[in-house]
Amino acid sequence: MHLSRPTRRTSLAVVVAGAAIAGLTAQIPATATPADQPAASSSLAQKVVGTYDDTYYEDAMGKTGDELKSALNGIISEQTTLSYDDVWEALKATDKDPANDGNVILLYSGESRSADANGGDSGDWNREHVWAKSHGDFGTSPGPGTDVHHLRPTDVTVNSTRGNKDFDAGGSEVEGAPGNFTDDDSFEPRDEVKGDVARMIYYMAVRYEGDGAPDLEPNDNVDNGSDPFMGRSSVLKEWNESDPPDDFEKNRNDVIFDQFQHNRNPFVDHPEWVNEIWP
Repeated sequence: MHLSRPTRRTSLAVVVAGAAIAGLTAQIPATATPADQPAASSSLAQKVVGTYDDTYYEDAMGKTGDELKSALNGIISEQTTLSYDDVWEALKATDKDPANDGNVILLYSGESRSADANGGDSGDWNREHVWAKSHGDFGTSPGPGTDVHHLRPTDVTVNSTRGNKDFDAGGSEVEGAPGNFTDDDSFEPRDEVKGDVARMIYYMAVRYEGDGAPDLEPNDNVDNGSDPFMGRSSVLKEWNESDPPDDFEKNRNDVIFDQFQHNRNPFVDHPEWVNEIWP
């Protein structure tokens, strides 16, 4: 029996323009609003001026819809491709606990765990494909299967619970990961990373458009199986707005760009572009 899908939404956090605040915190909850910053509106209509607009994103500026999607695909497809073994070391850097260099922050539980505790046993962390690798059947092959923009460290057991489910709201709380919920066809991450999940899904949909890789697209369904789709897009769009990029997510984007793949997730830099492409 399907459980009803209650709505659990956080208020829209502040969208901050300008330089990142020194001293990253591990996935600060989206509801934490510094007193000296004004509250943001309930939409992402107010554009955040990005550091890379005049350089990296120059060909995308001023575009909307399919033209924007095509321009971004051309930009972010220029990347270094990692092997699946390379991903282990990449995640130790991209998801490093800013309070403990020897640990990583696990995506769903928010736990800080030893970076050396990677593997496949209970108590280990492993490589979670946020865009489930069976959705498009790309496995762990170089390209979509090894793209660190959607690979995150997660507890082995929690990763198994998520499986290849689409994302939606509702279900029963996940054991070992309070604040996450699941039912038989979907998974809801904790509030602090809802936006992260959404922006990873939209990155994959822009980056992989065929040409030797699956043509990945968001849709508004769940239980997509092996089709190259991931849902539920209407909910993911809400999560993108309710949980804007925090310092941890922005730093992660920078580390991937500077040290590993040399491409960026444009929706971390410009979350409002989600609604420009998928109105």
